[in-house]
Amino acid sequence: MFDQITALADTTETTPVADWISSSFPIIRIVLFCLIVACAIILIVTTLFQNEDSNNTDVITGQQESYYSRNKGGSRDAKLKLVTIITAIIAVVCVILYFVSLLIYDGAGA
Repeated sequence: MFDQITALADTTETTPVADWISSSFPIIRIVLFCLIVACAIILIVTTLFQNEDSNNTDVITGQQESYYSRNKGGSRDAKLKLVTIITAIIAVVCVILYFVSLLIYDGAGA
């Protein structure tokens, strides 16, 4: 039984990787990593600029808003919330693609 397992392990060879994979996957990973970092920065900024719902104070300045600025800011907060959601989705997709690219090609192929 042990001889069969070692014989099977000896016969497995690494398949050569196509040239386009070995040349493009490192570049794809760098682009995905830069997109992840950019999404993280955008998420931090948009989260800080959103108003807190409990007492209507601005996160950065801490000032209370008036009735006029509260109604005016509704569209601003809606846009910031939309940007936050879209950026989070893009970040999650980029992270998944990054790790799938690691599973497909790890850089050790010939």
